[in-house]
Amino acid sequence: MPRYFIEVSYKGTNYSGFQVQENANSIQAELEKALLIFYKHKFQLTGSSRTDAGVHARQNFFHFDAEISIKEDVYNLNAILPWDIVVKRIFKVSDDSHCRFDAKTREYHYYIYQHKNPFLQDVAYYVPYTIDMELMQLAAKEIIGYTDFTSFSKRNTQVTSFNCTIYKSEWVQEEGCFVYKVKANRFLRGMVKGLVGTMLLVGKRKISIQDFKQIIQLRDCTKADFSVNSDGLFLHEVTF
Repeated sequence: MPRYFIEVSYKGTNYSGFQVQENANSIQAELEKALLIFYKHKFQLTGSSRTDAGVHARQNFFHFDAEISIKEDVYNLNAILPWDIVVKRIFKVSDDSHCRFDAKTREYHYYIYQHKNPFLQDVAYYVPYTIDMELMQLAAKEIIGYTDFTSFSKRNTQVTSFNCTIYKSEWVQEEGCFVYKVKANRFLRGMVKGLVGTMLLVGKRKISIQDFKQIIQLRDCTKADFSVNSDGLFLHEVTF
């Protein structure tokens, strides 16, 4: 049966997450509803990366199998979808392609702004106090040397391994924000927010770089700080 990938972009503020959930609206539910309306056919979607409630994506993917002819023109589908979800393209792939298991890397960006700005609300995290960005950059570089990120995974997660290969971990300044960019082969539940929240403790000089390294080494999620919200978190890119 022919298989298709759907590339999507969305603002996650109004959604409970990427994947279908009971009694809550999700990106997947809205997309499945739009496909049903347009094609008069129900499709079962599989997602490449599960973003949590409120998390945004510049690029994410679903795949589905279709017994009917699928148009690659996305104009009509986008006309059905809510304003905060966009289908960028639909394209045919090999029958055994899998948008989750075939993904080689995922990159997340987390945005922080320090001066009140109404245009950044919902898409960045407001930090109105002084932070030492040089220290946070040092902390970001330390992350590259580790593979076990148990300390930055929320509890009640259904994984058998907490190992991740980190390819990029850095802070940059752009668009009036400090942006944390992290790229890896996989991410754990809550991992990016845990890294950002704990690095902010370093930036506020509440813990040292040595303390930060020890938190990683302890493999204990109660030592990390997951308190930053989802506003500033974007799934930036998925590569295959």
